[in-house]
Amino acid sequence: MDSAAINSFIPTLDQVDSWYEIFTLLPILIALELLLSADNAVALASLTKSLESSELRSRALNIGITISLLFRIILIILSNVLLKFILIRVFAGFYLIYLFFSNVFFNTDTENSENGTENKNNFRFLRVVALLSITDFAFSIDSITTAVAISDQYILIIFGAVIGVLALRFTSGIFLKLLDIFSRLEKAGYVAILIVGIKLLLNTLIKESILPDYYFYILILFAFIWGFSIKESKT
Repeated sequence: MDSAAINSFIPTLDQVDSWYEIFTLLPILIALELLLSADNAVALASLTKSLESSELRSRALNIGITISLLFRIILIILSNVLLKFILIRVFAGFYLIYLFFSNVFFNTDTENSENGTENKNNFRFLRVVALLSITDFAFSIDSITTAVAISDQYILIIFGAVIGVLALRFTSGIFLKLLDIFSRLEKAGYVAILIVGIKLLLNTLIKESILPDYYFYILILFAFIWGFSIKESKT
């Protein structure tokens, strides 16, 4: 649901008379983005868990989210061309679904970590950075499409994307710590990825939506409730 907040505010922002009025809305935008980026944040934090140290995880998040921001800006600027290609949205949806199954049912990182050399660790770091970049970009496609559809103020849309990324980095850092506390939270993050992927595919391939968007958000909420239901036992 990343960048969903700016979508609802764009009609209001289009009507403001000065940058001063925009900045008065900034605290509200930031607060909404912090809340609405939770599903994306826990998913990205889950992807970094295979890295050995908190320093590497934080560095991977910084690099991956920065690369994703560049992808977002390029997509916004070239939206009139790129968003006409339905395959981009279809690929993003299938990629998120693949990410769920590959990490929940076929994850082998923990088995191979003990035999890892320095080269393997470097490869794992680069792989995580790439996954973070692509995953966050896939998460953002739906909201960027909506934003571009309701406003031609690209500067405001980019402004919203930057706010979303800053909020995402902050919440991802929080969830990195929570992953070590709640044993189910990592899987809940991948469930959120699955739900967003299915939503993206349905909205792309079916003209008339089968379910309202808030149904998917309720499912994500239930996934989070389940994810926070059990704490790691301290021995």
